[in-house]
This record gives sequence, structure tokens and C-alpha cells, in this order.
Amino acid sequence: MPDIEPRTFSFNSPYGACPACTGLGSTLEVDPELVLPNKRLSIAEGAIRPWAGASHRVGRQSWYWWILDDVASRRGFSLSVPVRDLSPQAIEIVLYGEKGGDQKSFEGVIPNLKRRWKETDSDFTRAEIEKYMLITPCPECHGKRLRPEALGVRIAGENIASITDRTIDQAQVFFQKITPKKSYETWSHRIVLTENDLKIATPLVKEIEKRLQFLRDVGLEYLTLSRESTTLSGGEAQRIQLATQIGSRLTGIIYILDEPSIGLHPRDHARLIATIKELRDLGNTVIMVEHDADTMREADWILDLGPGAGKHGGKVIFSGTPKEILKAKTLTGEYLSGRKKVLVEGKKHSNILQNVGMSHDEKGVTKYLTVTGAAAHNLKNIDVSIPLGKFVCVSGVSGSGKSTLVNDILAKALLAKLHGAHLIPGSHREIIGMEHINKAVVVDQSPIGRTPRSNPATYTGAFAYIRNMFAATPEARVRGYGAGRFSFNVKGGRCEVCEGQGVKKIEMYFLPDVYVECEECRGKRYSREALDIEYNGKNIAEVLDMTIEEALEFFAAIPAIRQKFATLSEVGLGYMRVGQPAPTLSGGEAQRVKLATELSRR
Repeated sequence: MPDIEPRTFSFNSPYGACPACTGLGSTLEVDPELVLPNKRLSIAEGAIRPWAGASHRVGRQSWYWWILDDVASRRGFSLSVPVRDLSPQAIEIVLYGEKGGDQKSFEGVIPNLKRRWKETDSDFTRAEIEKYMLITPCPECHGKRLRPEALGVRIAGENIASITDRTIDQAQVFFQKITPKKSYETWSHRIVLTENDLKIATPLVKEIEKRLQFLRDVGLEYLTLSRESTTLSGGEAQRIQLATQIGSRLTGIIYILDEPSIGLHPRDHARLIATIKELRDLGNTVIMVEHDADTMREADWILDLGPGAGKHGGKVIFSGTPKEILKAKTLTGEYLSGRKKVLVEGKKHSNILQNVGMSHDEKGVTKYLTVTGAAAHNLKNIDVSIPLGKFVCVSGVSGSGKSTLVNDILAKALLAKLHGAHLIPGSHREIIGMEHINKAVVVDQSPIGRTPRSNPATYTGAFAYIRNMFAATPEARVRGYGAGRFSFNVKGGRCEVCEGQGVKKIEMYFLPDVYVECEECRGKRYSREALDIEYNGKNIAEVLDMTIEEALEFFAAIPAIRQKFATLSEVGLGYMRVGQPAPTLSGGEAQRVKLATELSRR
């Protein structure tokens, strides 16, 4: 065994990482249910999805047919009966192969896929095989991510994995128990160290406790130390960064925060504000983009931009203290002072709630979606019933399990069941009532696209109608232009210099890439021929440069397009440009574009 070093306990180092999963804690494994998704089919009819070509005696994959035919004849089962009627032994042979190492032994579908996935140099082949694979805990380290030698080192019977699996609250209690051997306290409740051990441990424990306290101060005591960063919300990730900066005790820094209070329960809000003030008191400047009224009242200075959104904004309409803005005649000042209030439209909300019925079946019985045995992350094996046909709000303090229940369990289970998504829901027993639902849509803040080719018009489907409309103009018909001529994604209509992106990328190698406007099309993305065609005095590039509000008026006579843009305007995106590139949208804007897309399908 090599010498024990700090890197021995790091899953990011080859010295500490589990060799089986390289420190990921999980591996990709072929799922039998994805290999045989429809057991009503026979193997001859293509029941083995990855080997669908084996249902034919000719073709590129005919070899698979012959080896299946051979093993079936030797093992006494038929390829022409439904898979559900085959014996468990026959299905086991098809999936996992025959025992024995002679040349005639059948390898099995799953070992074949795993071998090809490991051996191939083709990204396409690997991606195709991954369609039949799921992420599962590593069978060697069981999700602990470290090699056995690292997990064998223990303090008070605990290895590093079991300590980091604790919440921040629990970890703080663990380290507070460390005491010298001469302590007169009850040893059964303490972690006893010798004097020499304590000399080594004391400065380290103090630093650990200090950092744990910083995380508590920003309201994250419910997180486990081993929680993967990809599972954190945006607000949680931002608050971890905040705790790190407080711990550094740096001064003379400008900190820029983007709505750190998002997703924060009012109970934890005061602690967040206190933490931000602590950063300020160290001699730093904190600039925060924020909508929360309590945060604005606690600020030292407020900059109010407006007066509206998009082309109606962009001006400084107030600059001063929170007391001064209460007297200002701005929207922010009106609401902060209480002169204006957020009211439910029509003041009929309570009556509406009383009159709106739940979703019922033919006998008038209320329908529910029930999650049983939910036990992922912080959830304690709970059962939850959600009435269908209602506006249901899931609330609770930060870390109570809201996102785990809704996103990790319910959403993933629905997407996997209804749409065949390759997702593994969080731990739960079952979900009852899914037969009452025919579709699930997750409206989150993930981008609507990763490249400038995606925009609100393409995402909502409005762009297809716009292109068809331009193709139907007399000039376009005379020239023989189809709808494809007005797409910036295909040859013929797009500018070929920038390939329809409107910008050219300059690679900076060790620095972020720089994008500059295309010199040929000047950012318009289209060829001159496409720009020659106009509808009501506007070419396709000018239409994409309109705001949603302008487009709503411009296309008022075309119901299919008007409906798409009307819903975008209703969710507060009237200021956005029709062709605004997806990467420039904020998370909230992307979420509202998705919401508008679903609303426009009514």
C-alpha cells in the first residue's frame, strides 16, 4: 500500500479515485428494459431494440440473426414467439449470453453492447449504445468514489465518505465532539484523541468548523458535504460561492450577485442579508441584481433602471438611498412605499377557487397523483397526494425537499413513463395515478438552445409560419423560392460566409472565444437574394429584429403567428426581439419562453 497522503482521499486524483468508476461514483450500465422495451414482440419481429436489424435475414446486421438462430436451436427456444412467453432461462441467455468460453458460446446482447461501447473509437457508435444505458452506482465503491485503501482509514470508526455524507449541521456536531483523552466528559458522546493526535488535529478542526459555519450562515446547513454540484439550484451554488468569499476574508473586492434570494424561504432571508452585510463590513463593495423588497430596503444605495423593458428601458430613473426611493415616482418606488400593491386581478380569486373543481372521473371521484415512499436526499419516506386539475404549490423552508420531490422524483418518473426518457427518478416506492396523465412538460430555467441558431421564434414554432408567409409572396413565387430560402440554417437563404450565424468566431485558445459581426451580411444572417423579398415593407432580417410587441402588431391579421407572439407578450416578454439568440436569454426569460410555447398550444 502506498503512503497515505492528502491526495489519497481525493476522488479527483488517480491516487484516491476508485479505479472502476474513476472517481465518479457511478457507471453506465446497459438496462435490460431498454434492450427489450416491447415484450409483446418476438425476437424475429425486432424485440431486441439495439439489434433490430436481426429481425431480417438480409441486410447489414444479418450476422446477428444467424447467431441468434444458432443459439435458439441449440437451447430449444423459438425466435418467433413473443418475448413475454419465453422462459426466464431463455431471456437470460439472450441478454447475458451462455456460460463457457468456447468459440461457439453466445456472447449475449448486454455483454456485446458493453464491449463495443468500451472498444469503439466512434463517437456516433458510443452515443447509439448509450441510448440503452443508465447511470447506476459503481458496483466497486458503491457510490463512495474512493479506492478501498482510502475508505479503510477511519477516525472514531468513520471513514471520509461517511463523514462527507453528513449534512453540514451533522458534520459540525461531529467535529465539535473531538476532545483530548483527559477530558472528564462522558466519553461515549465524544471522539477521544490522544494528546499527540489532538496537536495535529486541532488547527485542522478549527478551519473545518469555521468553513462549516460560513455555509450555515448562508442557509445551507441542510446540504450534505458530498452533494454533487450539478444537483444544486442556482441560488444554492451562488450562496456556496458567497460562503467561500467570506471565508477568504479578502478586502477591496467588488462582488456581483444575480438574485441570490431566488428559491430562499423567508426564514433564511435574514441570514443571507446578514452575510452580505458582513462582506460589505470587511471593506468590500457588493452589487446585487435583485427584485426582493426586503433586500432593497436593507441596501445602502439603490440604482433603479427603466422606466419599462426592452426599448422602453435602459435609463437610470433613480439613484439614491432606500428612504429616498420611497418618495420617487418610479414603479419601484410606488410598490416599495405601498402606494401601489400587487392585487389578484378582479378580486374574485377566493370565489374562483371555491368554484373551480378538481379533475374528476365519470363518477365524480377526485383524481390524484400519489407519490409513495419518497426517500431521496432529505425526504423521510413520505407519501404525497397531489390533486389533479388544480394549481398546486409545494412550499417549505430551504432544504426541506421541495425540489427533490417535484424535480428528482415526480418529474423524472413522469418523463420516463410517458415519454421514454432515460432518467432514474429519486428513491420512491411507486407513483399511483399516472394513467390520468398523457403528457408531462418540465418548464425550467435551462437554455432553450445552446447556439445563436435557436431563438424565441424558432422555439415557439412561429418562425415556420413566418418563413411560409415570405415564400407565399408574389416576388418569392416568381423567383421559385420555397420556405427553405428564408431559413438561416440551410444553404440558399443563409449567408455562406458566416453560415447563417451573423457572427464569426475567433478562437483565442487559452482565452474565451470572441465573436465579431460578419462583414458580408452585417449580422443579418441571410443572403442578398433572401433579403430582397419583403412582406409589408419588411424583409426577413427586419422581422427577426422586431420586438415581440412590434411583431404582434405587424402580424395582427395572421392568427397562427399572432397567437404565438401574444402568449410571449402575456408572460412579460414583449420587449424581447423575435430573433434574439438563445444564449443571450436569462434563465427566467428562457423559462417564460417555454411557458409561452405550452400556452400557445391551447
